[in-house]
Amino acid sequence: MGRLEELQQRRERAKLGGGAERIARQHKAGKLTVYERLEVLLDDDSFAELDPFVVHRTSDFPLEKIPGDGVVTGYGRIGGRKVYVFAQDFTVFGGSLSEAHAEKICKIIDLAMKAGVPVIGLNDSGGARIQEGVVSLGGYAEIFLRNVLVSGVIPQISAVLGPCAGGAVYSPAITDFILMVQQTSYMYVTGPKVVKTVTHEEVTHEALGGADTHASKSGVAHFSEPDEVSCLERIRDLISYIPQNNRETPPRAFCDDPPDRYEPALNAIIPETPNKPYEMRRIIELIVDDGVFLEVHRDWAQNILVGFARLDGRSVGIVANQPTHIAGVLDINASVKAARFVRFCDCFNIPLITFVDVPGFLPGTDQEWNGIIRHGSKLLYAFAEATVPKVTVIVRKAYGGAYDVMSSKHIRGDFNFAWPTAEIAVMGPKGAVEIIYRKEIEQASDPDALEEKLVQEYIEKFANPYIAAERGYVDDVIEPAQTRNILIKSLEMLETKRDTNPWKKHGNIPL
Repeated sequence: MGRLEELQQRRERAKLGGGAERIARQHKAGKLTVYERLEVLLDDDSFAELDPFVVHRTSDFPLEKIPGDGVVTGYGRIGGRKVYVFAQDFTVFGGSLSEAHAEKICKIIDLAMKAGVPVIGLNDSGGARIQEGVVSLGGYAEIFLRNVLVSGVIPQISAVLGPCAGGAVYSPAITDFILMVQQTSYMYVTGPKVVKTVTHEEVTHEALGGADTHASKSGVAHFSEPDEVSCLERIRDLISYIPQNNRETPPRAFCDDPPDRYEPALNAIIPETPNKPYEMRRIIELIVDDGVFLEVHRDWAQNILVGFARLDGRSVGIVANQPTHIAGVLDINASVKAARFVRFCDCFNIPLITFVDVPGFLPGTDQEWNGIIRHGSKLLYAFAEATVPKVTVIVRKAYGGAYDVMSSKHIRGDFNFAWPTAEIAVMGPKGAVEIIYRKEIEQASDPDALEEKLVQEYIEKFANPYIAAERGYVDDVIEPAQTRNILIKSLEMLETKRDTNPWKKHGNIPL
């Protein structure tokens, strides 16, 4: 056999992974093979594999040496832009992580860091390879270290396309975004059997750590997709909004949606009744390019919306209170969700647009005992720390401390606008009147009539944006229909913005 023939044979063997039988099992489970996944994820003919001939070094157990050792690594392109990837192959020892397997992943992350290019991990692994003992655990720690060191320098995206259990979960957890597939992927620190042994709870893999569980209950997953193709296409979409690294600006897309588009529907979208809900997503869709809003964490902490959109082709991060869900109040989960998103955008030079309709922080013993003070301050910290362009629009309520937290002028909002429907005050009219005029109401011959009269007076005086505008706390009161044009002009004016924080090793965010 000639050397070229030998090379070709070795490559073909590496492509087979665990063999035809295990590939068939993978397909039967509703999962793609590792190379099929890479074909969907990456641009056609752009993938270049590295380390296809690496094998494990275990000598204490009679394990077959399979080229690649359960993980495919390399680089390619998404939308013409470079990415590095690693993809675990469940057909090879259940995708278990060995020393060699970990070294391949570490090499890819190191190369991505040097090149200033995003790294994408496709996780499908049974965990540490037991036959290698502590060596495999050390391999996980080497990966964790790199995840931490490159955090905020290059984007990191994790897709969980099968099992991800035990220590393996902490690598995706450190990355910027986690995507999961319904019914075929799951994440947990301890599985159903251990849970049953320790706590006597009966729980399935899906209920304990499935895609919908983590997308709606824990907030671990940012996206829950119906199948692997949808998941991989979602990554392609997500990457299109994000720069290659923290020194670049986000890519600008072609846009034929007129920047000065006048949207009269916005003038009537806020209900006349102050407590009546409306759909904040509709406001966002009427303003952004072509109505496209890539929502992140859609099913978790639904009282706040976060996600990506474009304005005249520019990528922006959007944070918005959602009045249809517990009136859009800030609670623990909403604060954490938005803080995490704001910090990501700030890391990667993505301007922040904030739409405000917030009646305050959620009261109650559950919130207080679980640390609403600590968690709520995370969002305050994130907005105050952010140095990217920040444009805020108060569409209705901005009450109490929540007004300050939602990217107000006082925490370095660059342009802060209000619609005529904005209400900026310490608290709602009824609560304020009950405190300010308590004695007068108690002593009145008709307390209800007096309270109603005082509430109306309070509304006329404070339930509007003009006192804040008089003090310069909002830069202008704008017609809602012109919001798109005003936001685009604001972003144009902030393109050359430069702001810095005092030198520090790092701040101490209230974790």
